[in-house]
Amino acid sequence: MAVPRCNIFITGCNRGLGLEFVKQFLRSKNPPEHLIATCRSLAGESASELKKLAAENQNLHLLELEVTDFQAIQRCAEQTREIVQEKGLHILVNNAGILDPAGLLDVTEEQMIRVFKANTVAPLQIVQAFLPLLKQGGKTASFQDQAPKFPNALIVQMSTKIASIQDNRPGGLYPGGLYPYRASKSALNIVSKSMSVDLKGDGISVVILHPGWVQTDMGGPNASMAIEESVAGMLSVLANFDESKNGMFIDFKGNIVPW
Repeated sequence: MAVPRCNIFITGCNRGLGLEFVKQFLRSKNPPEHLIATCRSLAGESASELKKLAAENQNLHLLELEVTDFQAIQRCAEQTREIVQEKGLHILVNNAGILDPAGLLDVTEEQMIRVFKANTVAPLQIVQAFLPLLKQGGKTASFQDQAPKFPNALIVQMSTKIASIQDNRPGGLYPGGLYPYRASKSALNIVSKSMSVDLKGDGISVVILHPGWVQTDMGGPNASMAIEESVAGMLSVLANFDESKNGMFIDFKGNIVPW
């Protein structure tokens, strides 16, 4: 089973999980009609692989987006509207984020605010700006022939298992430190859960994903899993998604993650 052919928007696509999402969506059984991939800047070498993919795939559209700038978010939403037209947007993946390893004794107010703005506030503001497109997509979607149970529109929030409060204990998922990152992702989880309740009546579902400990710039070289495996697992979760999973915190294998 694959995610149905639709219009998809992803943030943070110049490297890591975002770039791999782009690659695997393009190779999927039902490649997107329009895939909008964003990153902070398309200049220089940092986005070279993404630009190469765009040159080879007419359905891939690249946009610049600084996710902590609400005016930039609004501009990006308008640019996306010009691409998808009346069909709207069907899947929004809030992937962009930052990590700060600060702990109890050295974390500062500035660090906490900076990471919360990128990891919690930005995904919320992106949903706010793109909500009209998601509602439009929800009205125009017809996936019955491809994926009968797939929601008409889906918001995918990239979180992490180390945001789990229940597992935040000695001997559990506690690597030490990471106060800004862990707290910002826990906050994202409750924001996303609230969204799943508020948007259900509009036919828009929300899922919160844990990608695993992945070999990215953020996860580090000692991580236990390759990027390709993580994204393939998450796409399988999305392909099998239905409304019964709305608002759930799920890992790349489809297992429920404790709050």
